[in-house]
Amino acid sequence: MTRRPEDPVLRSSRREAIVVLLMWLGALAYTVTYCYLFGYNRSFESLKFVWGFPDWVFWGIIAPWSVCLVLSYLFATFFMRDEDLGEDPEEETNAGGTGEVTDA
Repeated sequence: MTRRPEDPVLRSSRREAIVVLLMWLGALAYTVTYCYLFGYNRSFESLKFVWGFPDWVFWGIIAPWSVCLVLSYLFATFFMRDEDLGEDPEEETNAGGTGEVTDA
């Protein structure tokens, strides 16, 4: 049994999905770990504020989301590919000439 060559669109989509999943898992692990370690069991006096946010919120949520925003832009701009999907199917009008499109 011969193996069909893999569709380039599927290959690119799978590669991009894996990269996005790894970025998401990394952001999730960092955010949950940082917020757990630095957000709980603190006295009010130990809180410091960065741009009006408690330090653990800024470094645990705001900063990683900002990094993810930049990484998403770079990913979409430089890493993603626009693969050729092939020819569009021809649309046919019905025999009555009403201009309605029918499935071929």
